Amino acid sequence: MLAMNYRGPYRVRADYKPDPVIEHPGDAIVRVLRSCICGSDLHLYHGMVPDTRIGHTFGHEFIGEIVDVGRDVQTLKAGDRVLVPFNLFCGSCFFCQRELYGNCHDTNPEATAVGGIYGYSHTAGGYDGGQAEYVRVPMADVGPHLIPDDLHLDDAVLLTDALPTGYQAAEMGDIKEGDTVVVFGAGPVGIFAAKSAWLMGAGRVIVVDEVEYRLEFVKRYAQCEVVNFREVNDMAEHIKKMTDWMGADVTIDCVGGDAAGSVAQTLTGRLMKMQAGASTVLHWAINSVRKGGNVSIVGVYGPTFNMVPIGNVLNKGLTIRANQASVKRHLPRLIEHIREGRINPKEIITHRVPLEEVADAYHIFSSKLDNCIKTVLIPPSAREVQAVNASALH
Repeated sequence: MLAMNYRGPYRVRADYKPDPVIEHPGDAIVRVLRSCICGSDLHLYHGMVPDTRIGHTFGHEFIGEIVDVGRDVQTLKAGDRVLVPFNLFCGSCFFCQRELYGNCHDTNPEATAVGGIYGYSHTAGGYDGGQAEYVRVPMADVGPHLIPDDLHLDDAVLLTDALPTGYQAAEMGDIKEGDTVVVFGAGPVGIFAAKSAWLMGAGRVIVVDEVEYRLEFVKRYAQCEVVNFREVNDMAEHIKKMTDWMGADVTIDCVGGDAAGSVAQTLTGRLMKMQAGASTVLHWAINSVRKGGNVSIVGVYGPTFNMVPIGNVLNKGLTIRANQASVKRHLPRLIEHIREGRINPKEIITHRVPLEEVADAYHIFSSKLDNCIKTVLIPPSAREVQAVNASALH
């Protein structure tokens, strides 16, 4: 099969790898119809995540069609179309029983924190991802969600991670009616966090980024205010000035360890790897929220530590919540929001790229070229299926 192949930092290519096979009676094999490049994939691409091994296939956002199932799989059959949450989870451990699917205790032997994640290095279990023609899906009775007939496939692929992560980012902020919410990062997750903040009752939403076309996009899509941090001397002071010197009620970090905006943080966190990524946005989020406010973190940082102003957290009486999104828990509500027209996920897709051109797709997304917001990769086998289906209609 054709698959994305990691060759080292800033080096990926489309290559041929053996087709995945059933390894366990609970497995399914999925023919990928669409996969995405996520902002979190860029942490891998930039060499920020430990134990990202040569030959690994990225891709934790994918949907597809079941082509084979193990003998123990009861809920799926060949031909079913499914969206696959980026979390691998067993459904029965202590954490899964509490719907903390991103913290499953049985899917990642390499960590005591995060559970398994498709295509996200051996620190997240070493599972190959969906930027490929086919992918093995363990515990297939638990994770995959059947795609409703009335749900567009482009909407479905964004339900595997980006939309649920943005939604949970807003949820973890515990937004009250009328709250001022500041979202750091105008990538797909930040865009969805801003949109979700309105759904949860926010009275004011402000998005911070440095890329003008992304700020213009989120301003239109989420009807929010925007700030270019390159035009601001002190981010925390600026947010306080915008909020009658109180600070925001809720701040949300949708950026993570690849953050720009501080020379010292970039040097120690991104270049010298002295901390687990640049904690620039963590400082902004903590320092610009009001006393007694809430900080929500979904931006990815590598293990194991960052230099953060924990004294400010204590003295301001802040609540911090953070986690990988529990995708499966959010799907019923998010599908309802899509059906009711409250949110249109597929509108953020700007680039549809053949899997064969994955190297160019990463370069465009990473370098923020061509007004790229969200990239969807289409494998050749999926294009063949679409061509057959189209011809059958005529």
